[in-house]
Amino acid sequence: MAPSVSGSEPTRFPPLPVDAALAELDAALMTHGAAVLSAPPGAGKTTRVPLALLQAAWLEGRRILMLEPRRLAARAAAAHMASLIGEPVGQRVGYRVRLDSRVGPATRIEVVTEGVLTRLIQADPALDGTGLVIFDEFHERSIHADLGLALTIESRNVLRPDLRLLVMSATLEIARVAALLNDAPIVEAAGRMFDVETRYLDRPRKGRIEDVVATMVRRAVSDHPGDVLAFLPGAGEIQRTADRLTDIGADVIPLFSNLSREEQDRAIAPSAPGRRKVVLATAIAETSLTIDGVRIVIDGGLMRVPRFSPRTGMSRLQTITVSRASADQRRGRAGRTAPGICYRLWTRSEDAGLVERTTPEILSADLAPFALELAAWGARRPEELPWLDLPPAAAWSQAIALLEDLDAIDAAGSITDLGRRMVALPVHPRLAHMLLHSRSKDHIRTASRIAALLGERDVIRADTPPDPDIRMRLDALRNTNTSFTSRFVIDHGAGHRVLEVARQLERSVARTDRAQRDEQDGDAGPLLALAYPDRIAKRRDNGAGRFLLRNGRGVFVDASSPLASEEWLVIATASGAGREPRAHLAAAVTEKEVRELYGPRIVTEELVDWDAGSGAVRARRVERLGAILLSEIILTNADPALVASVLARAVLRDPDALPWTAESRALQQRIQFLRSMDDTWPDVSDGALAAQPELLEVWLAGMRSRRDVRRLDLNAVLTARLDARQRRELERLAPSHYTVPSGSSIRIDYSDAASPVLAVRLQEVFGLGETPRIGSGQVPLLMHLLSPAHRPVQVTRDLASFWANGYFEVRKALRGRYPRHDWPEDPARATPSRRPGRRR
Repeated sequence: MAPSVSGSEPTRFPPLPVDAALAELDAALMTHGAAVLSAPPGAGKTTRVPLALLQAAWLEGRRILMLEPRRLAARAAAAHMASLIGEPVGQRVGYRVRLDSRVGPATRIEVVTEGVLTRLIQADPALDGTGLVIFDEFHERSIHADLGLALTIESRNVLRPDLRLLVMSATLEIARVAALLNDAPIVEAAGRMFDVETRYLDRPRKGRIEDVVATMVRRAVSDHPGDVLAFLPGAGEIQRTADRLTDIGADVIPLFSNLSREEQDRAIAPSAPGRRKVVLATAIAETSLTIDGVRIVIDGGLMRVPRFSPRTGMSRLQTITVSRASADQRRGRAGRTAPGICYRLWTRSEDAGLVERTTPEILSADLAPFALELAAWGARRPEELPWLDLPPAAAWSQAIALLEDLDAIDAAGSITDLGRRMVALPVHPRLAHMLLHSRSKDHIRTASRIAALLGERDVIRADTPPDPDIRMRLDALRNTNTSFTSRFVIDHGAGHRVLEVARQLERSVARTDRAQRDEQDGDAGPLLALAYPDRIAKRRDNGAGRFLLRNGRGVFVDASSPLASEEWLVIATASGAGREPRAHLAAAVTEKEVRELYGPRIVTEELVDWDAGSGAVRARRVERLGAILLSEIILTNADPALVASVLARAVLRDPDALPWTAESRALQQRIQFLRSMDDTWPDVSDGALAAQPELLEVWLAGMRSRRDVRRLDLNAVLTARLDARQRRELERLAPSHYTVPSGSSIRIDYSDAASPVLAVRLQEVFGLGETPRIGSGQVPLLMHLLSPAHRPVQVTRDLASFWANGYFEVRKALRGRYPRHDWPEDPARATPSRRPGRRR
């Protein structure tokens, strides 16, 4: 297939490796309707394939949509394709990215990114006028790409069987993608890379990453020709590295996503004549970009990715080691236009341990925007659409709960009218909810600025974490012409970028929501509460700066911030993996404002519970917003039955709370002895009582505390468990005492239900021929025969045998120890003595 674009004259392009695969790709798309193109870096797939396929007969003059995972890459790809056909961007080749587009009536190739494809297909599920959708650099597996592919496949299956799909990647498990596309053909293209020498560290890296990168940049600039591209994890490290390179004699240029378009374009533009440049970039420069002049890559080996926690409901940026696929992409930046060199700031042994691919975003991201898009599509569960990876159940459940809280979906999971208006805005559902509830022009302006502040880099410069108060940022936006105030230093570039995005959001809200609004001023706190209802927070009683969130989690604010002493806050962002993350952006709000915004979600209930501190039942009427206690009133007329129920459960959990006496314990043990013989007797063990607190409740009527429970008659409680027959039989079958020949009534010890014990002095059972029995004669008592000093001298269940055999040895010992006592030769016929005296 000839790589040309029709016009007044055919346009010929310089040859690229992917050209050899274009004919096969064209045929695959024509016959199967879908294809997977595997092409390594340098093949030219991003800019060559769309231009070549524009002439395909099956396209029939319709447009091509190409999804790029990054805004910078989308604009750069569109600009390069437009330059190849000698036109400005916006003619036959254009782009649409978030809050920025250059397309016109003649546009045939649209490069789109972020959620743009999703919004296009939501607005027009059939994608009328589109003949081909291309997913470029799909190996990055952004959640937008996964969602866009699923919706496009569904549209093709249901509405547009003639719609073609092409997935392109350099480092992807292409077999899985081909299977998802109904076993689409796989087309492979060769790459064109100049030789890139790769060097590793001799020993593991030590010290701050910016120090190591800055040192390596100096060495590379000194030893090698060409421009330098250095990869760092984030904007903070980029700024600190740039500060270390001010005297290097080259133009040091940052490149990350939150820079303005002009700043990003400066980074990828050719160097000025006679000048060298050092581009310090995040992962934004990994793919789809050719930075002219770069022949040296310095890879710090780190990248920063968002990780969402369903447990906390928050996303935090996590610094991770790059995958092998990312490292190879970065290395390839050095060999796009000439031979180059790549310094990897890790050892060869560490290189062997790299994971193959970075975790797909769908498995680690906040799924609220994703879930709202599915609801707008009409799907209530992810399983209704085709995916390479299903989203995690916990993150999905958290997203659904949030969307219900924002009134974006109903209890059945169907999208509401408000939810449809939220989908139309190019922001997170939280921020869309805030924007659409702004009630005046001033509200909209403030809300738009808050939304922009949350999406762009911080407008406050600080070496240490700055005050989290978002109102400080709003003040900064009103002073963007001043570089310094008494409170903070302003980042002008970030401030102007935020204002630009805010103005675009204002226009989006005006197009989306035409409701009549009253003129009412508002502060940042209530607006932020509209976006983060689950992160409304109240200060804890045990220390300034510590707050309890509505969702039950904790958060803290640095004590140096005025926000630390506020009673109520709304937390927009926080970071930290501990029990209480640090708040980064927040605003104060009042309880009155919280009640006005979320009154219907405030729950009033009467609680009767146990207060361990006072040892009493506490009855109160409380108001709660989630986990936050708003008010509490002590009740004196609580339901007596409920009070008794709580008290019963509390005292049964505490072994020392019930007033057990020796008598009541003995009764309990007697009943348990009888139960061991006959299970028709009730179980009155401690465990059984604890398992049936309702049996105790009737006896606790009118009581509220542990002190009151001391009056409880446990004998009566236990006896009440017996029926009339059992009460009559209790003393006969398990007597509490046994009267021995001396006339003494001796208590029987039933603590061991298998072996009740009668402990008695030996002299008091003289004349007793057989062992006493209980339980209708079934159980002989275990006799502990005692000396006059109540020390055991014999244990037996067979008294007759003891008299006949063992007594005489015991008698010798006792006569020696107690010579004044009478120790008869025939104990079975001797006279017992209750008060043994002198020997007769």
